[in-house]
Amino acid sequence: MTSLPALHTSWSRGFRLSRATLPAFMAEGAVWGTYAAYVPDIKAGLEASDGAFGVALLFGSAGAVCAMLLAPLFDRVTGKFGMAIGALMLVIAAQVMVSAPVLWVFAVFLFFTGGASGLHDVVMNARLAGIEGAERVSLMNLNHGFFSVAYAIAAFSAGLAREAGVPVETTFGVWFALIALGAWWMIEPPREAPEDDGKSAGFKLSRPVWWGGLIVLVAFLTENAAEGWSALHIERSLGGNATEGALGPTMLGITMAIGRLSGQAVVARFSEASVTFWAALLSASGALIAAMAQVEWVAYLGFAVLGLGVSVIAPMVLALVGRRVPAHRRTVAISRVAVIGYLGFFVGPPMMGLVSEAVGLRWSFVCVAVVLALVPLFLVMLRREDKV
Repeated sequence: MTSLPALHTSWSRGFRLSRATLPAFMAEGAVWGTYAAYVPDIKAGLEASDGAFGVALLFGSAGAVCAMLLAPLFDRVTGKFGMAIGALMLVIAAQVMVSAPVLWVFAVFLFFTGGASGLHDVVMNARLAGIEGAERVSLMNLNHGFFSVAYAIAAFSAGLAREAGVPVETTFGVWFALIALGAWWMIEPPREAPEDDGKSAGFKLSRPVWWGGLIVLVAFLTENAAEGWSALHIERSLGGNATEGALGPTMLGITMAIGRLSGQAVVARFSEASVTFWAALLSASGALIAAMAQVEWVAYLGFAVLGLGVSVIAPMVLALVGRRVPAHRRTVAISRVAVIGYLGFFVGPPMMGLVSEAVGLRWSFVCVAVVLALVPLFLVMLRREDKV
């Protein structure tokens, strides 16, 4: 199998074709951006150590992976309402989660929040891949870019709210109202898949899908590390206040948005493999800069570089998978890549929490850089299988 060229479209057509998916991606970004900014308050309210909090975060990953295995069924049952239902489930579960009084209750409801996020993530990416396949356009970077825009706006506004003493429950209540309104625009039927001619009855996902899934795993692990621990790093390691701490995930969101929105232009000149290779190295350098920072602006620079690098990895892999499988198997393929990728959320939280508790939070970000250095190896294996 040879590498497929990226397919491009105008911005106006991209927005028109993404009428339903853009609000779905932005809803997910808003929920997790708000959560990231409030992590120091949530953790302090639960009186949890770094290690215990890191282990509790595993419940969110477990919920996401379990839900992703059921995502194809959820997609078929909910039909055109899939993205809207998924978004509402996500924000409701998050509202309950952040109100948890003790760590074990937080962990239980984080399981359901992760599950709702997993369902929503697979359905909206499958819908988008269906549009890409039907219209022969590239839309992944555009939509994932607006996820990052929403994430950055939510993280920064949540930081201001924290500084003003606004409880996390109130902030999530505002987002619930906005997402409930936006859910009406998320209602859209999936693109019709061609009839199965019988030749694909024994279709199996190719090995490049699994290597691609490992690359997505590293990308998700990196995003999770910066989302969940950047504010803590700035506030604890560098003595920042709530607003300054929130600027960590905000910088991540802004540069991820820039990277993803410019991604369509980048892949017009360079192959997906080349872009992913250099993006991984760039992201690793950002993690090291953040780890070694002695003042806040250097940490912001590190998180900005990290976000710029990691931003394009997952969208490019998902787009490749979506174009390389039969249309009627697309949701299954996307869900399996996502399941592999979400294992990064199993590895990330305990790695960050336990390393931080043992030798300090700075070394946790050094570990992130080391994991990112594995991406070139996975790319070599993916391209080797691609020639089979």
